[in-house]
Amino acid sequence: MITLALSDILIIVLYFCAVLYVGYRTARKSAPDEEDFLLAGRSLTLPVFVMTLVSTWYGGILGVGEFSYRYGISNWIVQGVPYYIFAAIFAAILAKKIRASNLTSIPDKLQSAYGTKTALLGALLTFILMTPAPYILMLSVLLQMMFGWSLLLSLLVISVVAISYLYWGGFRSDVDTDVLEFILMFVGFAVILPYAFHKYGGVSFLTSNLPPLHLTWHGGNSWQFILVWFFIALWTLVDPAFHQRCYAAKSGEVAQKGILVSIGFWLLFDAMTATAGLYARAALPGLPDPVMAYPMLAEAVLPPIAKGLFYAGMLATIMSTLNTLAFVSAQTLGRDLWQRWRSPSVPSLRYTKISLIVSFLVSIAIALLIPSVIKIWYTIGTIVIPGLLVPLMAGYFDRANMKGDWAFVSMLLGWGTSVTWLILGYTGGAMGTYPLGVEPMYPGLVVSIAVWAIGRSVGPTFLSVKD
Repeated sequence: MITLALSDILIIVLYFCAVLYVGYRTARKSAPDEEDFLLAGRSLTLPVFVMTLVSTWYGGILGVGEFSYRYGISNWIVQGVPYYIFAAIFAAILAKKIRASNLTSIPDKLQSAYGTKTALLGALLTFILMTPAPYILMLSVLLQMMFGWSLLLSLLVISVVAISYLYWGGFRSDVDTDVLEFILMFVGFAVILPYAFHKYGGVSFLTSNLPPLHLTWHGGNSWQFILVWFFIALWTLVDPAFHQRCYAAKSGEVAQKGILVSIGFWLLFDAMTATAGLYARAALPGLPDPVMAYPMLAEAVLPPIAKGLFYAGMLATIMSTLNTLAFVSAQTLGRDLWQRWRSPSVPSLRYTKISLIVSFLVSIAIALLIPSVIKIWYTIGTIVIPGLLVPLMAGYFDRANMKGDWAFVSMLLGWGTSVTWLILGYTGGAMGTYPLGVEPMYPGLVVSIAVWAIGRSVGPTFLSVKD
């Protein structure tokens, strides 16, 4: 399906070699202490903060292509605008508070606000939220298409490459490879757009060959469908990668300004990816699998070398997110969950490094069992956000903070309600047939907010137990 010239293959191989070189070079500079390994010594400057955040938060590039191909510019409204809004809210009300706390992770914040058992439950939910399975799957699918490898071999190759330098270099290796991948992701789409314009023409070609709904803000979707994606974008407020980078910033000002600058880069990249998606739909109508929108457009318009650069950019876009999710997942499992539960006196780096391997093995298993990126995203976001959102946000504001163990109950019941609702939706083997026709996220959020309101009203009662 994908044809690569020798020059394209060499560029892709050079990309992986460059990632390994940067990752290992950085690993030699890493200090063997927790703050350096987990947060790069809290030393991120504004340019580095922006490049690592922008590249990390944009891994689902194949899904973006599919959405643009199906619904046109509404991709920007659904997949872009909600995230800009919540990122701006995060910058305005959370970034400086997170950096000022001088903590290391979301479970650390839950520990300081509510106690050990809430931190442990929060660590479990964070681990689920940060599984790199969707991104390992996307990269593996690309390698399958490029080189004809089996899915299992592709999964193993990706895992070995990513584990190797993260194991030794920690967060510093993640950040430095993100800088390289930030550059490549923009280069990739900067290459394909001029070729598409040259071959097909500009705005007149698009308006003449696109379905009319593809040029509307809603793309033919109902307001309920669009509203659901705004709720899914709440993910931003509880995303451990956002929190981690704020903890690692040089100052609260760097964290706040960095997020606002990042929104501008996301807007620019969204403009590039949305335009490429429109060209794919206009030039290649009737694709059997819209997930292939970008690769098929590349096959149609790019010559050798340019094609290699485009695919290197695609790989870099996914790899940058995979690195971060894998590292935060390992930190959460090893340091925030296992160490906090069993051995608080044992140095956390040992558990984090072991958990990096465990996290990849779990992710490979998930990718093999659920070989659908959309289903993995949907399931994780639906069940985890209702549990984490309310207690975590309340923990940063004294006027909203819950007392006693109400936070634990809010988290547990919010999560449990959404899980139950999701399971009921599988009745008869079909996902989406939910009680009352309501998406699982909504009842979970309602229950979590209700418990928060009760906890704020009555304060510590019989629920209060010392950790």
